[in-house]
Amino acid sequence: MGSMLEPLPATNYRKPLGIRFLEHIKKKTLSYKAYQAIVLIVTFFAYASYHATRKTTSVVKSALDPESDVSLKFSPWWRKNLGRPVSWALGSGWAPFDGADGTALLGDIDVAFLGVYAIGMYFSGHLGDRLNLRIFLTVGMVGTGLFTSLYGVGYWANIHIFYYFLIDQMFAGLFQSTGWPSVVAVVGNWFGKSKRGLIMGIWNAHTSVGNIAGSVIASVLLAYGWGWSFVVPGLMIAFVGLVVFLLLPVSPESVGAVAEEDQVHSPRKNGEEVTEPLLQSDTEVKKKAIGFIEAWKIPGVAPFALCLFFAKLVAYTFLYWLPFYISHTDIDGKYLSSEAAGNLSTVFDVGGVVGGILAGHISDRLGARAITAASFMYCAIPALFFYRSYGSISVPVNVVLMFITGLFVNGPYALITTAVSADLGTHSSLEGDSRALATVTAIIDGTGSVGAALGPLLTGYISAKSWSAVFTMLMASALVAGLLLTRLVVAEVAAKIAESRRQGGPTSRSPVQLEV
Repeated sequence: MGSMLEPLPATNYRKPLGIRFLEHIKKKTLSYKAYQAIVLIVTFFAYASYHATRKTTSVVKSALDPESDVSLKFSPWWRKNLGRPVSWALGSGWAPFDGADGTALLGDIDVAFLGVYAIGMYFSGHLGDRLNLRIFLTVGMVGTGLFTSLYGVGYWANIHIFYYFLIDQMFAGLFQSTGWPSVVAVVGNWFGKSKRGLIMGIWNAHTSVGNIAGSVIASVLLAYGWGWSFVVPGLMIAFVGLVVFLLLPVSPESVGAVAEEDQVHSPRKNGEEVTEPLLQSDTEVKKKAIGFIEAWKIPGVAPFALCLFFAKLVAYTFLYWLPFYISHTDIDGKYLSSEAAGNLSTVFDVGGVVGGILAGHISDRLGARAITAASFMYCAIPALFFYRSYGSISVPVNVVLMFITGLFVNGPYALITTAVSADLGTHSSLEGDSRALATVTAIIDGTGSVGAALGPLLTGYISAKSWSAVFTMLMASALVAGLLLTRLVVAEVAAKIAESRRQGGPTSRSPVQLEV
């Protein structure tokens, strides 16, 4: 087989139609960096649209279930409740969610969606390493758009059957599960490890951007009927799915892309250490798919997967319940409308963008993914406590504390689902078997998604008794998430100390290969 610098035969690949159109307009073949830019942009908007459709349910919750038990309303000990009744701000609701058990029913729908999403994630990762990711991702996005829109159709069709909404969300969760393993695998195919934490930290802002877009769109459209809050995001993700089909290059080999000379042969340096080239020659790596059980055995996969279980439990409780919590909690003696609560909740996602970028950059600088993730999870504990205790003082205080909470909650979540998953999917123990990206990503995020299903479910029941109990659950989960990485943290610290002693200088900043 030839070197990566040799063009691949035209018969070995077929470029997407949009790529061929761009090359026809430019009258020349796209450069490797141009392909990388397309990959980052297309996958960014693809997964942002996934999260935009996912976020709408949390905003619409307050419109479907405006009435709640008085115990939902939190009033700090230092002042009386000066707010108006919650129903004054939220409207009359929608059967069957407007009854006494409405909050629990909405929690059941969340867990059904996330439960199917988690199970589907394992299968999606397995399939993603074996199918054309461009087609696979397109089908997932169009299917997601269809079932998101059908949920909103219930508004105009005057549907009040609980199982209609339940089954619809289960199918939506199944199609949603195609997204994450696919986009991480594609990005991992195009980018090496040197700046992976920072690049993927910035790229992972799509999660928060999608949440913000979904919150704003759903909040604005609520005034025209809650059905529009589902139909419009559903049409949007279907459109982006078409863009993915037309433009997404799955891997360099799939489009015959050729890396620049320095990318192939010039190693990267961190101090005195020389790290691996960005791309290896075709003769060095023979790609094949890895089995599900074998992927679990990769060092570091199990502890990071279990850590993400609890990290996503915290993150998704905020994703699905934060607008509801805000609208049912008096802030400075007043209750916010569903629209205002949805808009205010975007501050959490803005903090998440900063947290994801910061966690990725720090982990690159330290060369220690586990230390970074565990530190953020421990910092999330006091952030959660202060947001619950003092977030009701005023809107400005709520905004600041919500931003800090989003930073520490979403930072490790973003790091583990992106850079860590990509690192482990190309772990040295694979010995050249590099087709593990989608499978490893699916295992880690799929396990996390089980926690993501459990958190909103428990919140639906616990919040009816006390929101303080919900926050206690979230703080305990953050603590367990950090503790689960203890062995890896110790291994990273020991490796850094040993390396520093060997070199007689500063520690290396390249990511530590975990052997546990």
